[in-house]
Amino acid sequence: MADVRLIACLSDNYAVLVHKDGETILVDAPEAGPINAALAETGWTLTSVLITHHHSDHVQALDEVRGSATVYGPAAEADRIDGLDRTIADGEEFAVGPVKVRAMSTPGHTAGHISYHLPEEGIAFTADTLFAMGCGRLFEGDPPTMWRSLQTLRAALPDDTAIYCGHEYTLTNARYAHDALPADAAIAERLEVVRAARDRKEPTVPTTMAAEKATNPFLRADDPAVAEALGMAGADPAEVFARLRKGRDGFQ
Repeated sequence: MADVRLIACLSDNYAVLVHKDGETILVDAPEAGPINAALAETGWTLTSVLITHHHSDHVQALDEVRGSATVYGPAAEADRIDGLDRTIADGEEFAVGPVKVRAMSTPGHTAGHISYHLPEEGIAFTADTLFAMGCGRLFEGDPPTMWRSLQTLRAALPDDTAIYCGHEYTLTNARYAHDALPADAAIAERLEVVRAARDRKEPTVPTTMAAEKATNPFLRADDPAVAEALGMAGADPAEVFARLRKGRDGFQ
């Protein structure tokens, strides 16, 4: 199995290093200092970079960290990301050294956002599509688009998949989930676990698909219990999702 190193960057971003048999993969490049420090500490040499989407807080340090690494990124955003060596399309399966990767188009946050699944390693990188107990803002998509992306991830990723998202937003997401669904015992319990972890300055990433299925309201927009709790019994799941997303947009 691969060695995985979570790297805190900027105020709340995460980058990730994946190392296996001499191959070192970086997922997103928010800030050079912490990434280069992690490489120095481990002694790993960066060989590949996987970019999830074009936003600056995921690509701005690429030139400073890449060295001679091969950079992969979403074909649909190639004109918005400088420095890609290879573009990746939805459903593409490819090898990065000994690591097998499957790309999934997960638009909504941005129009060409890609999530990466490493099935043999049991990990996935969902960046700003699926967060722990949340999902990304809809900067370049609409609710039906993001809802389809979340369904894609829910269907594709086994329950025990370790999911690395792009930001440490979990405490606010958990507070919102509890506010939206106050009678949900699993959400209330997870809120306390998340709050305790953050009090200890510990990351809440990675999460798992099983945990998200149980406590992420955005992944449960087609759950009748969620619709009923929102006063939307019988509503289309995309409408339920839209209500949840609108509520989270204004939540502090």
